[in-house]
Amino acid sequence: MTPEPPVASPVPARVPGRVVLACLAAALGGLLFGFDTSVVNSAVGALSEHFELTASMRGMVASLSLLGCAVGAWFAGSVSERLGRVKVMVLSALLFGVCAVLAAFAPSVALLLPVRLLAGVGIGAASVMAPAYIAEVAPARARGRLGGLQQLFITIGIFVALAAGLAMARAAGGAAHELWGGLPAWRWMFLAELVPAALYALAAFRLPESPRYLVSQGREDEAKAVLQRLTGVGDREVDDTVHQIRASIGEHATTSLRDLRGSALGLKPIVWIGLGVAALIQLSGINAVFVYSTSLWESVGFTESRALTMSLVTAAVNIAVTVVAIGLADRFGRRPMLAAGSVGMAVSLAVTAFAFGHATTSASGELVFPQVWAMTALVAVNLMVVSFGLTWGPLGWVLLGEMFPHSIRATALAVATAVQWFVNYGVTRSFPVVSESWGLPATYGTFAAISAFAVFFVLRFLPETKGRTLEQMGDGARAG
Repeated sequence: MTPEPPVASPVPARVPGRVVLACLAAALGGLLFGFDTSVVNSAVGALSEHFELTASMRGMVASLSLLGCAVGAWFAGSVSERLGRVKVMVLSALLFGVCAVLAAFAPSVALLLPVRLLAGVGIGAASVMAPAYIAEVAPARARGRLGGLQQLFITIGIFVALAAGLAMARAAGGAAHELWGGLPAWRWMFLAELVPAALYALAAFRLPESPRYLVSQGREDEAKAVLQRLTGVGDREVDDTVHQIRASIGEHATTSLRDLRGSALGLKPIVWIGLGVAALIQLSGINAVFVYSTSLWESVGFTESRALTMSLVTAAVNIAVTVVAIGLADRFGRRPMLAAGSVGMAVSLAVTAFAFGHATTSASGELVFPQVWAMTALVAVNLMVVSFGLTWGPLGWVLLGEMFPHSIRATALAVATAVQWFVNYGVTRSFPVVSESWGLPATYGTFAAISAFAVFFVLRFLPETKGRTLEQMGDGARAG
């Protein structure tokens, strides 16, 4: 389970550079998920052709790592309580790297599937350790900005992997064609995952262990040394912070699933709200856009090269708006930003559905997409990415880390993280089958309806957490 952050951090008004660097290093874990998402995006068409996959099996290959992410996220916190945060980061990077090699050389889909599942375990563990470590070393007033770094690295990973996939596909004349050493380009795309794995492992090796973990292990002198090195403050401030960490650990050391029970259908209202936030992050359909965007554009008549280029444009837009979101995260309230983002996603997804409704089928069975509606769909999809990247992308994760009271934060966050990955798996797994049976207009129309519901959910149920300390978070579910 994800450890809760300390009550306070002994930092001066300006966030020390070493704290920022430590948070950046921990947030590199986001590269694993972002890179993997785009590798599958770039390779899934050629991979499906090579293994002669049905739509259902194509969805399985693309989504099975997300099921592993749920497992990795669930157990990462408890394992880190025994081994330490840094060791879990390193292990997750190593597992991801090994799976990259195994996936690249998998001779059959029967061997590829368990490898994808294990790769997800590494990604899921990293997804928990990054925000957990950042929360334990970052000052509360900067938790929105620093917590958003993980989402930034996810977007960077998506862009870099798409750019690499596009370059490989063009060099080989197609993702299914031979590139180097007798291997097709799509296998080299999986091998490229060794790069983010190595970067994350090297960065994690250089990180100091979390002060909170050191205190929990009775290594208070080491914790004080880490705090002084990171923050540069005096002995008195460090002693006060260690005392607060020790008190926090002692008070909440025995939280479990039983602590989530309440009067609202068996759970505390705030837990249901947190689960709703976790689910809505993925029910927006954002990963259906990023995992299947290349196949999507190919399905409406674009060449593989042009489809990859369009996906790359979308990824670049995602990076830009995430940078903006990090700058705004601690300025505006969470509720108005999430509500506005939901409106933007609902409108842009509805336009996307309408645009795809103008695709027709030729005599040869291929989809014909008029140029004007192709451009409309491209603009609408990118507007959806802008709306998500400015709001739900970074703020959804920030909100989950800060909305729960101390008494249940560790357990509630672990459950919410697992739910997020399970919903992500469900959306990614079902998208090829649903879009094939329902059609793209109905599929994207459903995502639009869910985003419209998110507006109501945010304004009716979500508590406002901006400007409130973690100690002020209560068990109630009232929106503030």
